[in-house]
Amino acid sequence: MSRRLIILAVAAALVAVLAEAALAVNVRVRVEGKTTTIFGAAEPTLATGSSALDALDTASTKGEFYYHVRNFSFGSFVDQIGRYPAAGSDGWAFKVNGVSPQLGADKVLLKAGDVVLWYWTTFSQSGGSPTLVLRRQAKRNCYAALSQNDKGTTTPAAGATLQVGARRVRTRAGRACVGKHQGLVRAVLSGAVRSNALP
Repeated sequence: MSRRLIILAVAAALVAVLAEAALAVNVRVRVEGKTTTIFGAAEPTLATGSSALDALDTASTKGEFYYHVRNFSFGSFVDQIGRYPAAGSDGWAFKVNGVSPQLGADKVLLKAGDVVLWYWTTFSQSGGSPTLVLRRQAKRNCYAALSQNDKGTTTPAAGATLQVGARRVRTRAGRACVGKHQGLVRAVLSGAVRSNALP
């Protein structure tokens, strides 16, 4: 191969890499499984492609977990993440910034700073399971747990418990102070998807 062809090939490869990097979107990603967090309890920022499905793909590469997609006329449907395939009213759903889109994951376009949550849920007539969101409060070591429906509406997660390592702290109207601690804090509530983790 001539020197000129080698230079052109290297230049073309560099342009392709730069174009891919230019299309990347920095979003925060978390994947909550049926029994445990599969990826990103603290919602790390990933440079991913432009769709919610791309975010799952990037997370699966980083976290080394399996997922499977079925394609339908309305778009792509994720029918398995990790060990659990969708069956009956149980399956996989996703939210972007707390809202469950009514489109296939490959059709939902992301913008920088979005938060993408993939999670195992039991579907009912009212939608999927509520997802928990944990927020820091102004007072040190105090947190608020919120329950979020498919439309992104939040209410205090009454009855939620905060997990701090092996310790459990009951909330009052979704709020509690955990005192001095090491590690991450999460909110859990029966029938809801566990929350993000905060220090």
